[in-house]
Amino acid sequence: MRLKEEIENLKKRKNIAILAHNYQLDEIQRVADIVGDSLELSLKSMKLDVDTIIFAGVKFMAEQVKVLNMEKRILMPDPGAICSLAHMISKEIVVEYKKKFPEAPLVIYVNAPTEIKALADYVVTSANAADLVARLDEDIILFGPDANLADHVAQKTGKKVIPVPPMGHCYVHLLITIYDVKKAKQKYPDAPIIVHPEVPREVRKFADYIGSTGQMIKIVRNINAKRILIGTETGMIYRLKREFPNKEFIPIVENAVCIGMKKNTLEKILYSLQNEVYEVDVKPSVANNVRKAILRTFEVLGLSLIHI
Repeated sequence: MRLKEEIENLKKRKNIAILAHNYQLDEIQRVADIVGDSLELSLKSMKLDVDTIIFAGVKFMAEQVKVLNMEKRILMPDPGAICSLAHMISKEIVVEYKKKFPEAPLVIYVNAPTEIKALADYVVTSANAADLVARLDEDIILFGPDANLADHVAQKTGKKVIPVPPMGHCYVHLLITIYDVKKAKQKYPDAPIIVHPEVPREVRKFADYIGSTGQMIKIVRNINAKRILIGTETGMIYRLKREFPNKEFIPIVENAVCIGMKKNTLEKILYSLQNEVYEVDVKPSVANNVRKAILRTFEVLGLSLIHI
């Protein structure tokens, strides 16, 4: 309680906002000014009237916020909080595939390093990837770095979506197997199943709903079920319980935990507030190329970004 009070007082006195991803621990989500998925946090960060933002998530997300707020300081409580999926793709891999398929647009999932997104034709989230690809004229698409999401997009659009690299994956979502899903369904036969599109195809096939963490909120709000099985990183359960206290949420796999996400703690957030560390740095030229790819994506989707 003392830590929470210190954080609340200090962020108000210094006019520093705290953003937390849906996968963060409950106590971190509770001290955050905004909790959401990577896209939601990126867009809402642009509207914050503060000079400094502390981002509780993983590095690629903090970099994404910096790209959209180059005039602000973006701090990470733990600079070692990284996403293993993001680092499964490299410039060398991208160049190799672009040579093989020179006419195919490169669609990069937001879960990638900033320098990779700077090479992209389009930058997408798990929520809008299929919609974006469906609207492109080309029938062959290069998509990285998550192969399961690429497969999901291919199934949704009927296009040839080539994963870059072939085996890119989120280890947390690979922990959710068809065995676990069937076991959970057997135990809770009346509970609908919601899974993230990064899970394997056989799991997605068995699910009732597939969606990003932001989409999961909307799905839960619109379905008439008191008990729901959730197939994603377990931190999502905290937000769902807070927003829907009359419903029961059961993780399909209890140890589906992201080590990178859980590197953030209240103690580290307090230290970051007190000492105003650790700052995220993105080269202006790189940020400019990423913003162009994001803007291009939103134009195809018929959306707009303010001040990008």
